[in-house]
Amino acid sequence: MSELVIVESPAKAKTIQKYLGKGFEVVASMGHVRDLPKSKLSVDIEHDFAPTYIEMKGKEDVIRDLKSRAKKASRVWLATDPDREGEAISWHLAQLLGLDIAQDNRVEFNEITQTGVQTGMSHPHRIDLDLVNAQQARRILDRIVGYQLSPFLWRKIRRGLSAGRVQSVAVRLVVDREEEIRAFVPREYWSIDAKLTAKSSRRVFSAHLVEVGGKKAELATGEQANAVLETLEGAAFVVRSVKKRVTSRKPAPPFITSTLQQEASRRMSFQARRTMKTAQELYEGVELPDLGAVGLITYMRTDSLRVSDEAKAAAAAYIAKAYGKQYLPATPPTYKTKAGAQDAHEAIRPTMPALTPDQVKASLTTDQYKLYKLIWERFIASQMANCQLDTVSADITAADCLFRATGFSVKFDGFTRLYEEAKDGAQTEEDNKELPPLTEGDPLRVKSVDANQHFTQPPSRYTEATLIKALEENGIGRPSTYAATVGTILSRMYVERDGKQLKPTSLGEVTTQLMKEQFKQIVDVKFTAGMESDLDGVEHGQTDWVECLRTFYEGFEKTLETAEKAMDGKRLRVPDEETDEVCDVCGKPMVIKIGRFGKFLACSGFPDCRNTKKIVLPTKGFCPLCGKKIIIKKSKKGRSFYGCEGYPECSFMTWSTPVGDRCPKCQNTLFKKGGRAGKLVCENPGCGYERPL
Repeated sequence: MSELVIVESPAKAKTIQKYLGKGFEVVASMGHVRDLPKSKLSVDIEHDFAPTYIEMKGKEDVIRDLKSRAKKASRVWLATDPDREGEAISWHLAQLLGLDIAQDNRVEFNEITQTGVQTGMSHPHRIDLDLVNAQQARRILDRIVGYQLSPFLWRKIRRGLSAGRVQSVAVRLVVDREEEIRAFVPREYWSIDAKLTAKSSRRVFSAHLVEVGGKKAELATGEQANAVLETLEGAAFVVRSVKKRVTSRKPAPPFITSTLQQEASRRMSFQARRTMKTAQELYEGVELPDLGAVGLITYMRTDSLRVSDEAKAAAAAYIAKAYGKQYLPATPPTYKTKAGAQDAHEAIRPTMPALTPDQVKASLTTDQYKLYKLIWERFIASQMANCQLDTVSADITAADCLFRATGFSVKFDGFTRLYEEAKDGAQTEEDNKELPPLTEGDPLRVKSVDANQHFTQPPSRYTEATLIKALEENGIGRPSTYAATVGTILSRMYVERDGKQLKPTSLGEVTTQLMKEQFKQIVDVKFTAGMESDLDGVEHGQTDWVECLRTFYEGFEKTLETAEKAMDGKRLRVPDEETDEVCDVCGKPMVIKIGRFGKFLACSGFPDCRNTKKIVLPTKGFCPLCGKKIIIKKSKKGRSFYGCEGYPECSFMTWSTPVGDRCPKCQNTLFKKGGRAGKLVCENPGCGYERPL
């Protein structure tokens, strides 16, 4: 008789089977096996919120097979993912298979490697009921909010809407940001910049006006700026003082779930779901030549920055060999995990730091390679020495004005030789260029002095990366929920993409306004964060999960009753988006409406005219096969591609982006292929023209 090990996915089962070998049988549960039924609430509010679970539809064969194998096995080990959700799956499996939850039959693998599996199997423990209760409390809480609040939205706005404890707050953040942008009033201001050269160098450098008459330069109008320019006409620019110092830049810490999603979005335009799917594949195991199936990264749902001593030593050995001992810090770095974080797992790192991305590239998909490279470089860089900078700041006088020039040069590149963290927003080219040698009292030659008009800018819309950052900073949701939350608010059409930016739809704005008026606590950031904290208390055994639910429900029930009375007989209308398109049936303007399957065009004369059309988004390009316009289309998974508007008569389609440029050989539309280092290609069969971007 063999010992049965139950994991969640076949890929993970295959990798672990290799390490355990004979005497063990590793099988997959294919995720959850029991859940609350979709057809009803299935929570007995009157009796301590007792849930009614059922075996999930479509899992009958899997459950039957697991029961059969468990009966034959000498022992059953529950090896689901090492987090709250994985603990709940193990508990449900124990209930189904009749296992004793008082036994030490739970094992966890922080990494799917020989060492990780051996360590996990040698440290079995009981199912953590605090973790299970925390998952149950969240699941029941979300079920109550969703099943009791959503019907209210159906009656007051339209059928098919949903509300959620975390998703509704996420939508509110996006809506509030949009309202800030609309309410923003630009303020004019001016700056004055001088282009100068030193007597010892021909290099031109910039200096910015910082003071006028001993006071901070605050120029609100063009008249004020011109007045300063007049005083500077013919003025001598002289170096008053030069300050030099050496500064250090520390590397970014290794990734946690939220920072991995943010950086993958910034650098590679990965959506959070795509990042987590790829990370799961890297964790569960990839077939490598000579090594077989091996997990390449540690567990990817974590908010801890802890790194094992073994991993630090392996990284240090690689750094010393690849770059030299001067790239090692004096002491191995440690990174402080934020208060309230779960410290059960390490930070996200490569399981074998010496295994470089190039060594495994041939065995990985494109997405797997990109993400592994990002995780590997970030981790190795986090264990490298600081970057040392020689910084210079020069104060320059002219008339009664003070200008300042700053710059730096790299004294020692340190971790930046391998990796630097991407930043949100545009980077200025002029800032922090290296200055020429400057000495106190040096006269400077003036190339130009210019006044520049500026206007204060409204806050930027959220991107997927910055929204996840905001959710994390406000304590909304947890690492395992960020990707699902963003995916939900997009799929429910409360929020839509505009390039990389997220903006609310009219449906999202109307729904959020109703929630703010009638269910203030549900969409209150601080209240939701406090609720997350209470649920964390359940996880740590500090709070009773039933009492936590009871406290929430007492207030929620009263709020729902009050809202029903306040909105009795009322129904809100979602405003339609006007367009220039004319109905080809009755001639009235077409408007954009939001339906169950997304946006569509409808006649404004409804119900007299029921004409509807798909929304067609044209591009700058024309089909290389038939000459008709190329339009943007969506795949079943929501990914954009480009096709001929003459489909199905013309079958042309491409993932490459059409641009306004024409092919110099055949005059057809050129297409952008690849990322920043991509190229422009002609897709006219037989042409073959291409050039770098």
